[in-house]
Amino acid sequence: MNQNIYMLDKRKNIRYESTAKAIVEGISEEEAVLKDISVTGCRIKVDNYLEIKPHTQHKLKIIPEKVSNISSFQLNVEAKWVGTEVDSFLFGFGITKSPEGKQFERYVDYLSWRYSQGSSMIGDSGTEIL
Repeated sequence: MNQNIYMLDKRKNIRYESTAKAIVEGISEEEAVLKDISVTGCRIKVDNYLEIKPHTQHKLKIIPEKVSNISSFQLNVEAKWVGTEVDSFLFGFGITKSPEGKQFERYVDYLSWRYSQGSSMIGDSGTEIL
């Protein structure tokens, strides 16, 4: 069974697709792509493997798309799973705390609005909803 699909199937909150950048502070200064995010979790994609083990705590710096007009913010996260694609690595995180809650809320609201304008989102089944 594909681990990524399995983890997606367990989602309780809708995750919105994103093109923001993310940095796992203290692990790598390489910018990752924030693939999707919800109020409880997110998924990032990187080109090079990062030494991130499940059930470990990390700080994730989110750098939203410039068009969103939202400043970067930090999330405290717990690593949940690691997966691979042909040319990249995926990491799933549960969000444990949002020290800059207003920026985080604004960003999720922005993505929700963008979805209402015709962009896609990922539902609790892990499949894309158009």
